Amino acid sequence: MRKIISLFLLVVFCISVQAQNNVKGKVSGKVTDAATKKAVDYATVSIFKQGSANPFNGVVTDEKGNFTIGQLSEGDYVVKVDFIGYTEKVFEHVIISQAVPNAVLGNVLLAPAQNQLQDVVITAKKPVVENKIDKMVYNPANDLSAQGGAAIDILKKVPQVSVDIDGNVELQGNSNIKFLINGKPSSIFGASLSDALQSIPASQIKSIEVITSPGAKYDASGTGGIINIILKDSNVQGVNGNVNLSAGTRFDNASFNINARKGKFGVNAFFSGDERINSTTITKSNRTSYNNTRDTITKLIQDGSNAFKRSGYQSGLGFEWDITKKDQLNGSAGFDHFANSGTGLTNQQQAISDPSGIFSNIYSLRNSTSHFKANSSDFSLSYKKTFDKKDEELDVLYNSSFGNNASSYSQNQVYTGGLPPTSGQSSNNPGKDRETDISVDFTNPFTKSFTLETGAKAVIEHINNSVVTDTLLNDGTSTPDADQTYAFNYDRNIFAYYASGTFSLFHDFINGKAGLRYEYTSTTADFANTHIPSYGTFAPSFVLQHKLDETQSIKVSYSYRLERPEYNDLDPFYNVSDPHNISTGNPNLKPEIGHNFELGYNKSFDKGPSIYFAGFYRHNTNDMQTYTTYYDSLKVNGTKYTDVTLTQRYNIGTETTEGVNIYISLPVTGKLSLRSNSFFADRITTNPGNPQVSGFTYRINLNASYEFAPDFAAEVFGNYRSSQRTIQGTNPAFGFYNIAVRKQFWHKNASIGLTAANPFNNYISQTTTTSGSNFNQSSLREVPFRSFGISLTYKFGKLEFKKDKEDDQGDVPAQNKSQMPQGGGPAPQSPH
Repeated sequence: MRKIISLFLLVVFCISVQAQNNVKGKVSGKVTDAATKKAVDYATVSIFKQGSANPFNGVVTDEKGNFTIGQLSEGDYVVKVDFIGYTEKVFEHVIISQAVPNAVLGNVLLAPAQNQLQDVVITAKKPVVENKIDKMVYNPANDLSAQGGAAIDILKKVPQVSVDIDGNVELQGNSNIKFLINGKPSSIFGASLSDALQSIPASQIKSIEVITSPGAKYDASGTGGIINIILKDSNVQGVNGNVNLSAGTRFDNASFNINARKGKFGVNAFFSGDERINSTTITKSNRTSYNNTRDTITKLIQDGSNAFKRSGYQSGLGFEWDITKKDQLNGSAGFDHFANSGTGLTNQQQAISDPSGIFSNIYSLRNSTSHFKANSSDFSLSYKKTFDKKDEELDVLYNSSFGNNASSYSQNQVYTGGLPPTSGQSSNNPGKDRETDISVDFTNPFTKSFTLETGAKAVIEHINNSVVTDTLLNDGTSTPDADQTYAFNYDRNIFAYYASGTFSLFHDFINGKAGLRYEYTSTTADFANTHIPSYGTFAPSFVLQHKLDETQSIKVSYSYRLERPEYNDLDPFYNVSDPHNISTGNPNLKPEIGHNFELGYNKSFDKGPSIYFAGFYRHNTNDMQTYTTYYDSLKVNGTKYTDVTLTQRYNIGTETTEGVNIYISLPVTGKLSLRSNSFFADRITTNPGNPQVSGFTYRINLNASYEFAPDFAAEVFGNYRSSQRTIQGTNPAFGFYNIAVRKQFWHKNASIGLTAANPFNNYISQTTTTSGSNFNQSSLREVPFRSFGISLTYKFGKLEFKKDKEDDQGDVPAQNKSQMPQGGGPAPQSPH
């Protein structure tokens, strides 16, 4: 790994030295309305290489109409200036040379269009993946194989992200990820992350941002980084919306969006619902365990099945109000619900032997049920104040989330021959949680090359939880179990302050961002015999980027991350739904500390191909990992269980992960394009007193799309994730493939799509191994994954784009406007 990074650095250094010998020029000018002589802000300025149909760089003009495009090598360029309602201005043969490095276009006069535009269809497309200085953005608008699916289906295709068959997500091999919706935390993720991600329809998602090295402005939590899910909205003038309907053999969903804006005020609303149709997973487990003297062997064989279903819905209402040109108020409210349930039958055989042979052989049948439901409400209000100085602004945000969830299980074991007698238990675990976030951020561009961001934030969390347990008696009745009936309260407050600077050095040779964040955490919980100390944390971060030329750049970053134990990790509630495999929380967990380093290289080529290479190194201390311990007998709050494994999370030494991620986009022809994302990493876990464990893993996927016609396309996507060694065994490999087609009609306002997942394989086999000093266990799951589906989408309404000239006292009628029906691609955004 170190050799790979060293070689990579040498290559990049050689390229950099060569690039430094090239002239770095710029094109500048000012855009003015030819009729009114007023500056045209937010006009688009694009620059092309001679003979190329696609721009390689571009900017929008500021409020005074000025623009500058820098970092240009010697060459012959074409510059185009455009804005809705004006005639495009084209400058041919703009020359950048050693003698004349700066091309000044002067005052560019845009003439208003003579005729009002009507029935214009917008067909511009965002790139599928955008690599920005501090994050990578995945735009799923044209992701055919995810149509009719959920957020989890899109995440499977996002660079640097991997997802297992149960919906567990890792970012660069790390599962400790902070998930946000529209840049804000939500209680929908608190109860069950996997359920939440499988309950957000793909049709609702505008983009997904992956931030592997978050800056000081972001919360320090999440050693793996941040994934921000951006939902669709609209702030253009007029009324528009869309309807999505999907049905399939495994998953059904429907969603509705509507957006309306008139002048300074806009509203948007959405509703979506989904259901995962009942499916049955086959399970098999074989465990061999030994007593302390290893002269008695117990074999436990479990063979059964579990029927499972999931459903949920989301709804939201938001508004945007431009009070004045410099004051904006936004608000939103949302309500989410999801639930799942399962029923299972498991045949069990427990055979105990010693050197003389088997002396106990017990057969039993276990019946089990589980139910989970969660309701969450989110409320948000934000205020933005801009100033006369460009990019100077004040942001104030209030966000509050309320969650109400409940989980329950029941199990009973019936023994062959009636001996021992039937045993069983049922438990209900209702709880409530609330999180309130208040933040203030201020941005001040002191100079053209330095901008300071600073701010403060308070996070206030409260959770209360209760456990009510009943035990099955020999006569078939139940009685309350006082030893396993209790209640908890949990409070955590986090107060933070940060300062961050964005800068350019050596005449834009290096662009960067660096900052420092301080967070103070105070936690109280009335768990028995538990005290959680308060602590303060300084979290530095930086990212540096150098553009070798207009087509390639390198960047290096570092971030200090913190993974706090969540309530579910700490909660000492014992889940005894399977009396031979019990799990519980660990109130003594400490925060995990992460140091993340990343080195990236990005290169784009003529006619569209691009490559992104990222090497990373991550070192975690107090690493939190799941650990399983075997007991001949275990007492849980007064009840004795025999032949049982207990699973908890512990702080296990250190973990070091070294790896690379490679993303390639290749438009083979005008109709065929390929995308591939590969991930290779080695994870080394060191636990004092135990041997060091090293586990290599990789993930490779390939996406091929073909456009038969402008309104008809097909896509094939395949993904394989290797198995990985853990501190106690191995996690299973996972592979799948999807096929999809989409036909658009009615001027691309409507579409129909067909999808198929693993059409030739009904089940995916998952084998997990776990071992300890006195046991070995192998578990097999046959998970139903094959599915077929159909999706329908319809867009409606008209969009209206205005170029308003307004002041703080009120609006002045728009000088130019155009109306157009909503078409098949993303619409240009209003200045707001």
